[in-house]
Amino acid sequence: MPIERTFAIIKPDAVAAGNAGQILAMIETAGFKILAMRKHQLSRAEAEGFYAVHKGKGFFAELVDFMTEGPVVLLALERENAIAKWREVMGATNPDKAEAGTVRKLYGTNIGRNASHGSDAPETAAFELSWFFRGSEMI
Repeated sequence: MPIERTFAIIKPDAVAAGNAGQILAMIETAGFKILAMRKHQLSRAEAEGFYAVHKGKGFFAELVDFMTEGPVVLLALERENAIAKWREVMGATNPDKAEAGTVRKLYGTNIGRNASHGSDAPETAAFELSWFFRGSEMI
């Protein structure tokens, strides 16, 4: 399997609850190299642009409100099969349906407040990484 990069966010609910450290430990235990990381308060414009693919959907405004309510941790991750592996570590979007031991099962509250975000495809990862990180930041 080739080495690939993916983008991850530790969402405001997990940061506020003090779970960012445990999630970072899970990331490292799963064999990811953290290329870039920063704690950041998303502006409304950043959140709306980042989630523009969901604009017009019923949950869009609630998602933007949630993602701007507190700081997040932005991550550029690398390893073999990074996109699929991070999605496996995160678990299902709905924490009630996530497997035991996954980020969302352990730290998510509901489908909207699910502790983490991850890219779902190579094209998405490229867009999301470039939305928050310059190439020179990923070392």
